[in-house]
Amino acid sequence: MEETSEPSGQEQTEESEQVTIKIGNYPVMESAIDVLTILGKKKKVVLQSRGNSIPNAVAVANIITEKMLKGNSKVQKINLNTVAAAGIGDMTSTIEIILIKN
Repeated sequence: MEETSEPSGQEQTEESEQVTIKIGNYPVMESAIDVLTILGKKKKVVLQSRGNSIPNAVAVANIITEKMLKGNSKVQKINLNTVAAAGIGDMTSTIEIILIKN
């Protein structure tokens, strides 16, 4: 089942107890509040970002785990990758941060 809504420009994909959120160049606190709302309903949230918006995803993860839900959530895993554009040679970094609620 896939659900796409964009509360603050973020795309969400829902799978049982896991939600994937694509973090872009949106206000960090707004994104963190959206993630906090979702973590209230689900046990796992996957933050995905690429390129220049990677620092925003890292900031959202830190705000959730260190400020809003300190002691009640943690980063389960971080996946880093680089994607090369076909034929152009440009490379774009990607990050996937998996947050879980205790």
